[in-house]
Amino acid sequence: MAKLVTIYGGSGFVGRYIARRMAKQGWRVRVAVRRPNDAIFVRPYGVVGQVEPVLCNIRDDASVAAVMQGADAVVNCVGILAESGKNSFEAVQSEGAARVARLAAENGVEQLVQISAIGADAESASEYAQTKAVGEKAVLDHFPGAVILRPSIIFGPEDEFFNRFAAMARLGPLLPVVGAKTRFQPVYVDDVARAAVMGVLGQAKPGIYELGGPDVHTFRELMVEMLGVIRRRRLVVNIPFWAAGILARLMELGQTLTLGLVSAQITRDQVANLRRDNVVAPDAKGFTDLGISPVSMEAVLPDYLWRFRPSGQYSEIKESAKNLRTR
Repeated sequence: MAKLVTIYGGSGFVGRYIARRMAKQGWRVRVAVRRPNDAIFVRPYGVVGQVEPVLCNIRDDASVAAVMQGADAVVNCVGILAESGKNSFEAVQSEGAARVARLAAENGVEQLVQISAIGADAESASEYAQTKAVGEKAVLDHFPGAVILRPSIIFGPEDEFFNRFAAMARLGPLLPVVGAKTRFQPVYVDDVARAAVMGVLGQAKPGIYELGGPDVHTFRELMVEMLGVIRRRRLVVNIPFWAAGILARLMELGQTLTLGLVSAQITRDQVANLRRDNVVAPDAKGFTDLGISPVSMEAVLPDYLWRFRPSGQYSEIKESAKNLRTR
């Protein structure tokens, strides 16, 4: 019988790419998610019955153990950018990661891959970064042979970064950003998935890998690159960190008063996280150690950001028509 991998958060941005690649490897794939009915789209990644979404709550031992039963390998992609209800940073990224690793060790799972993030640091001012680091330590304590992947900001068709700012660029002449000078090393989502698959297959040595694309850019430079792709002229305005902190506090208050009906577009924790560069450390293991050549933004962004152009899919045709001469 084909081997089985359980992917926690397997219908998410990164998880779906890992699920697709594991299916192509011939593995059975169990996609563990909170809402299986919303993850039906993963089924066509393989033949009938090969890829199945199943119910799981990473905050519950019994739930995590049930979907892990019989698995040869486990991948944990679960993470959050903002807290909501019982899904706190600690519950999801620290306790959840520890729970998966502990149960994987108890159940004799052969391989464990944990998706973390560059900037994971127990001493960080950001709780997001703190809990990522605590989760990593717990994973290695319970499962020393784990492969931990720390990607920089991830881009791809379903990303919440370039898509979000491209949508904002349609609304007015200004494009506000927090931390315009903060540096990032954007990494393509399928490259992260390739690294995760290597971990599942035992082709990556245990340890921590920091994953960044071929280029490093400031936040402002990324926005300029994005605006060039969507062919819109906007003024990129930097919001100082002190002002962003006040704005984030007001947005969080609004979210609380509306009982979550209005979501905070930025939180104080995200502002704290934006104060630090998000690039691969000079001495860190990365794509080179895995034999992967990362894809550049320039090769991918036009494939999915075209819909934000003034003329959408017809932009190329209209630009080509300008070169026609009438006789």
